[in-house]
Amino acid sequence: MKLDPAARASLLARYKSRIQRGQLSLRDQYLSSYDHDPGRLLYERCRLIDEALRDLWTELRLPDSLALCAVGGYGRGELWPASDVDLLLLLPDDPDPAHTERLERLVGLFWDIGLQIGHSVRTVEDCLREAEGDLTIQTALVEARLIVGDYALFSRMASEFRKRLDPRAFYHTKRIEQEERHGRESPSNLEPNCKDGPGGLRDLQTILWIAQVAGYGNGWRDLKRHGFITYLEEQGLARRERFLQELRILLHYHAGRHEDRLLFDYQTTLAGQMGFSDKPTRRASEQLMQEYYRITKTVVQLNTILLQNMGAAIFPLPEHEPKPINERFQNAHQLLDVTHERVFAEHPAAIMEAFLLMCQHPELKGITARTIRLLWRARQLIDDDFRQNPINKERFIEIFRQPRGVLHGLRRMNELDILGRYLPKFGAIVGQMQHDLFHVYTVDQHILEVLRNLRRFSDIDFTHEYPFCSQLISEFDKPWLLYVAALFHDIGKGRGGGHAELGAFDAQEFCDEHGLAEEETELVVWLVRNHLVMSNVAQKQDIADSDVAAAFTRAAKDERHLTALYLLTVADIRGTGPKVWNSWKGQLLEGLYNQTRRFLIAGGQAPAQGIIMERKEEALHLMLFHGIHESAHERLWNQLDTVYFLRHSAEEIAWHTRALHYRIDAGEPVVRARINPQGDGIEVMVYTQDQRDLFARIVGFFSQAGYNILDARIHTTRHGYALDSFIMLDVTGRDSDRSMISYVEHELKECLLRQGPPERPAQRRVSRQVKHFPIQPQVSIEKDEKGAQFVLSVSASDRPGLLYAVASVLASHGVSLHTAKIMTLGERVEDTFLISGGNLADAQNRVKLETELLNQLQS
Repeated sequence: MKLDPAARASLLARYKSRIQRGQLSLRDQYLSSYDHDPGRLLYERCRLIDEALRDLWTELRLPDSLALCAVGGYGRGELWPASDVDLLLLLPDDPDPAHTERLERLVGLFWDIGLQIGHSVRTVEDCLREAEGDLTIQTALVEARLIVGDYALFSRMASEFRKRLDPRAFYHTKRIEQEERHGRESPSNLEPNCKDGPGGLRDLQTILWIAQVAGYGNGWRDLKRHGFITYLEEQGLARRERFLQELRILLHYHAGRHEDRLLFDYQTTLAGQMGFSDKPTRRASEQLMQEYYRITKTVVQLNTILLQNMGAAIFPLPEHEPKPINERFQNAHQLLDVTHERVFAEHPAAIMEAFLLMCQHPELKGITARTIRLLWRARQLIDDDFRQNPINKERFIEIFRQPRGVLHGLRRMNELDILGRYLPKFGAIVGQMQHDLFHVYTVDQHILEVLRNLRRFSDIDFTHEYPFCSQLISEFDKPWLLYVAALFHDIGKGRGGGHAELGAFDAQEFCDEHGLAEEETELVVWLVRNHLVMSNVAQKQDIADSDVAAAFTRAAKDERHLTALYLLTVADIRGTGPKVWNSWKGQLLEGLYNQTRRFLIAGGQAPAQGIIMERKEEALHLMLFHGIHESAHERLWNQLDTVYFLRHSAEEIAWHTRALHYRIDAGEPVVRARINPQGDGIEVMVYTQDQRDLFARIVGFFSQAGYNILDARIHTTRHGYALDSFIMLDVTGRDSDRSMISYVEHELKECLLRQGPPERPAQRRVSRQVKHFPIQPQVSIEKDEKGAQFVLSVSASDRPGLLYAVASVLASHGVSLHTAKIMTLGERVEDTFLISGGNLADAQNRVKLETELLNQLQS
C-alpha cells in the first residue's frame, strides 16, 4: 500500500479529478432538469463515491480481511451535496502499530482525494461494545452496508449487532431524542432547519429507523404492508419526503456548504428554483415557506400517529376492560378511544364530539393511537354538509365555553388539519409567514399563541404573570367570547386590504351561522375590527391630550368593551414574539385602560382639571413623605404648563420636583437617572437651558451608551428651560442598568455642557431579516386635532441610529419637538412625534421635510 511520492501524487490527482468531475456533472444535470428527482441524485452521488472507493481499495491492494462500510446517511443511500461521507473501517482484530499507521495513511488518502469524511476504525467487538447505550452509534449501524472488503466480517458484525438491539429501548430513546430536538426549535420558526426541525427530514427518518429495528421494514411500502398506513398515506409521505429532499439539495448547492437552515438569505432564491413566483399580495418566498410549514405540519402529525401506533405494537398494554363514555367513545387506560374502527365513517359528527369530550372529561389524559389515526383520516369527511350540521356547530361553540382544555383542543384540531377544514378561512392562513419584522410565528401559530395568553390570564397557576389581567378576566362575563375573537382577529391576513375589516366580516358570518346572541356577536365582531386600536393609541398618540382621550373613550363604548379590548390587546402583543412585549408597553396599556375607565365612569368626558388636581395632591403627599417642605414645589410648578401635569404621573412629578425645586435657574444641566420604577430599563430626566440640537445630542449620547429610547417626553418651561424625560432599554445585553446610572448622570451632563456636535450613534449590524425583507419607509406630517401643532409619523425597518437621523433632520429644519412616542415592534419601528416650528404651516416646507426624512430612512 505504501506509495512513492510520484505515484501517490498521480493517484491523488486521478481520484480527486474523477470525484470532482462526477459531482459537478450530477449537479449540473440536476439543476438544469425541468423535473428534479432528488432520490435519484442522492443515489447517484452514493454510487459515484462507492465506485471510487472500491477502485481505490483495489488499487491500493488492501488486505482481504478488512471491510469498508458506509454508515449513517451514506449507508442509507442518501449522500447530500454538502454532507460528510460516513465510513466505518471494520477490522477482524485490534491492529498492531504498523497496521495502525497504514490505516491512518488510508484515512488521509480519503481526505486528500477531496472527500469530507466522518470515519471510525473498529473491530466487531468494538462496534458491539460502543453501540451499547449510545444511540448515535446504534442509529449509524442500523443503516450500515458493505462497500468493499470482507463480506463475512461485515455480516458477523451486522448479525451480532441486530441480536443485541432492543427494539423497546431503541424506540424509547429515539422518542426522547426527537422531543429534545423539537424543543430546540419552534415549529413555526421563520428560519427553520429542514433536516432537524419539527416536521423535517429527521422526523421521517426516525419513523423508518424505529420501523427497521422493530422489524416492520425500511420503507413506506413496508409500513403500508404492515397496516400502519394506507396507500394514500404512503403516497403522501413519499411526496412530502421528496419536497423536503429537493429543498435540502437546492439549499446545499446554493449555500455551497453544509447548511440546513432556511435562512432569509436563501429563501428568495430557493423559491424561484422550486417554481414559485411573486404575486400581487405574496412574495415567492412567502409561498414557498407556507408550503414548507404545511408539509412539515403534516409530517409532524404523521410522525406522531405512526410512532404512537408502532409504540402500541411494540409495547402492548395489558388487557383492560374500557369504561364506556357513550356508544361511540370509551375510556381506555385514561385515553379517549373509539368503540369501533368505523365510528367516524358512520357518525361524522363524532369528530367534533371527540374534542368536546376531551374538554369535558378531566380524567382523560390523551387520545389512543388508533383514535388519532382515525381522526386524521376522517378529516376528509369535513365538507359543507358537515359545516352546516347544527350539531357540529353547537359542539364547536361548546368547546370554547369549557372551563378547561380549550387551547389543547384547538391546537390538536389544528395539528390534525381539522380546524382548517371546518373553518376554511383559517385553513388559508395555516403556515402563512408574516414578514412584518415583528411577528415570529406563522399566522395560525400566532392566533393560537394569543388564545394561549388569554387562557393563562384565567388560570390560577399563572396569576403571578399578569395579575391585573387575571383580575379583569375573572370578573368578565362570558370570557369565551374573547377566545372566539382571538381566533378571528388575524384570519384576514394575506388577502390584500385591511385584515381587521376582513376578519370582522368573517367573524360576523361565523357568529350568525353558529347562533350567537346579538350582543355576543356584536362584541366579537367589534373586537376583531378594533383589535389594533388600543395598541396604536397607547403607543403612538398622546393620551394626555384631552381630545385623544375623549376620542378613545368614545371608541371604547363602555367598560365591558374596554376590558375586552384591553385583554385581547395584551394577549395579542405578547403573542407576536418574545422581543415585542416589555413592561413599558404594559404600563402604557394599563395606564390607558385606567384613564379611559375613569372617563367612562365620568360620563365619557375627560376631566382634565380633576386629574391634574389629583396628581398634584398625590405628588405633594409623596414629597412630604421625603421631607420636602410643603411650599418647595411652587417656584418650579409655576413654570410648568397643564400638558406637563397630564403627561406625567404623580410619582414622576414628585421625583422631578425633589431634584429641581432648589435649582430652578440652574446654570448647568441637571441629569438624574434611576431604575424605571414601572418596569425594565432606566428612566432619565434632563433639565437644562434650551439649546440648539438638544434632542439630537441626547439621542446620540444614549445610542453611544447602548440604549434604545422607548419613550421621550419633551417640555419647555415658561422661562426657557428644557425638562425632558426618557425611558430606555439596554440593547447590549450588559444587564448592568444600576451600575450605568452614575455613568449616564455624569457623562450626559458633560456632553450637554460641551454643546459640541451631536455624537453619531455607534454602528451596529443590521439583522438579516431587515436586510432581506425590509419595509418601505413611510413618513407623514399632519396637523393635530387642534390645528396648533403637527404630528410626524415614521414607519421603517429598525436600524442603529434611526432616531438620531430623524432628530438631526428635525434640528436642521428648526423644528421643535414636544413629545416622542417610540414604538419598536421586533425589527420594525413606528414612531410618532408632536412637532412645531420650522414654518410647517407652509405645505412646501412640510413636503421638503418629509422628503429629507425619507432619504435618511432609505440610506
